[in-house]
Amino acid sequence: MNRADPQAPVTACDQELALFTDLYELTMLQAYLEESMHDPAVFSLFVRKVPPGRNYLLACGLDSLLGQLEDLRFEQKDLEYLASLGPFSDRFLGWLADLRFTGDVYAVKEGTPVFANEPILEVVAPLPEAQLVETLVMNQIHLQTVLATKAARLVSAAAGRPVLDFGARRIHGIDAAIKGARAFHIAGVAGTSNVLAGRIYGVPVRGTMAHSYIQAHDTEREAFDAFARLYPDTVLLVDTYDTLDGVRRVVDLQERLGEQFRVSAVRLDSGDLDALSRESRRILDSAGLEGVEVFASGGLDEHAIQRLVSAGAPIDGFGVGTSMGISSDVPDLDIAYKLAEYAGKGRLKLSSGKPILPGRKQVFREQRDGIFTGDVIGRCDEERPGDPLLSKVMEDGKRLETHERDLDRLRKHAAASVAGLPQAVRALAKAEPPYPVRVSDALEEYQRRVREAIAADG
Repeated sequence: MNRADPQAPVTACDQELALFTDLYELTMLQAYLEESMHDPAVFSLFVRKVPPGRNYLLACGLDSLLGQLEDLRFEQKDLEYLASLGPFSDRFLGWLADLRFTGDVYAVKEGTPVFANEPILEVVAPLPEAQLVETLVMNQIHLQTVLATKAARLVSAAAGRPVLDFGARRIHGIDAAIKGARAFHIAGVAGTSNVLAGRIYGVPVRGTMAHSYIQAHDTEREAFDAFARLYPDTVLLVDTYDTLDGVRRVVDLQERLGEQFRVSAVRLDSGDLDALSRESRRILDSAGLEGVEVFASGGLDEHAIQRLVSAGAPIDGFGVGTSMGISSDVPDLDIAYKLAEYAGKGRLKLSSGKPILPGRKQVFREQRDGIFTGDVIGRCDEERPGDPLLSKVMEDGKRLETHERDLDRLRKHAAASVAGLPQAVRALAKAEPPYPVRVSDALEEYQRRVREAIAADG
């Protein structure tokens, strides 16, 4: 597949993002500067809990984040705005003018299933740089991971039938719709109606027709005739007036066009999709149109799709809009970006219910006979059984060539990784027991020593 230049900006929203940060990041940066606190820091990004309704999360959003880190800089107009706020000194603003991200990033590959408390990525950089990018890191990984996870569930429910992304019109903003289409594609969605996402990422663009096209003509027959002559391989929307009458008009169209008839599918967008798909299939087959597929859309989520598939409804593909575009059942994650090390010393929080695993870490994924059996969160320098999930993807503020950017390869990686999960974890229902994740003895011991040191220091 030919793709747009991977070095090109993702969207206009990705430009001049230095100010995309919370105010307290900047006030802390000025304090760090005054206190000469520039030693290396490690920040870990992780999700504290896998939310109810999910058995795993599908990591996504890394590539757009790395591009933004490479381009991070304060423009003159940014500095002028900060000066107008009052609390920032000329010395600090001058320091910001020269600031570039110079750190390293270690991350799991996009399309990798992750679980609670496992680092999705870790930033290793001078403390002010690592602190500044907190908002950006969380924003980019959070949204795209939420959407990729939802899409993976829909793809699983469809059991091999294609799922298309129809969500751009209701997703929360242009940037989310564009990056969402990329996340959906990595998760296995077959195509998107979002034309701009198609141009930027090379994601297959798909579409049918709207009810308004049918309504704009005096008759449904007239609309079908005109559209099918202009687009012979089209999908015809049949439920504007009466779904089964619409299917019969497709049969009438075939009789009129004869060998020129090449309509590929009919789309059902409302009503009892199980019953309507069965009767539509019967009408089409009776007319010798076995090659015309039945496509369904209209308020679908993974549970509705699974019910249709389990019932044996003769539906060949699904279009999903709002449910996937905003992940309506689980729209957010308890995601955190926390300091785990500074100046060579492990750092912790002792707040109730919000533990931090200190230092740089690694996640080791164990498997048996091609199925993942559990993960161990360990220290970065441990040698353990299993496949290490985090690798260096950025060094000295530049993406490494070993960082995977090709969407087709990421898509294959996601499919294989999800297939490697135990069946209960891949299922839509709550997995009992959940996928096992534990902390290594070495990391637990290090956490204990850091906790004791904090207590001793008062």
